Amino acid sequence: MPRRLDRNLQIAGGSTMAFSIRIISHPSQGVFEFIRQRAGASGKKLLSEVEVPFTAVGLVQGKVVDMIAAMDVAEKAANVRVFDLRGLCPQHLTMIGILGDIADVKASVHAIEEAEHLK
Repeated sequence: MPRRLDRNLQIAGGSTMAFSIRIISHPSQGVFEFIRQRAGASGKKLLSEVEVPFTAVGLVQGKVVDMIAAMDVAEKAANVRVFDLRGLCPQHLTMIGILGDIADVKASVHAIEEAEHLK
């Protein structure tokens, strides 16, 4: 069962960053196919190069500026690949995908949650 986490974090200047996180362990082939269809250009390239599926997918959704910061944190925290996922959202939210093994995806998500500049 995917892990669900919804957060509202205080960030510098007193504004709040709201995001939703899901971690899917051992995603099905259908999940990878859906992600391939929704991935932006960098994600499509990454997923086309993958022969053996990753053992975990982290999904983080929020405002574009927060997702750019989250991508930076995730990639610095563990051995993961991060890319954008396209969607149709009138609230101007975006989603990133974090691919790697289960421990690395969890470490990246934890680092996003704990990042000082996101609190």
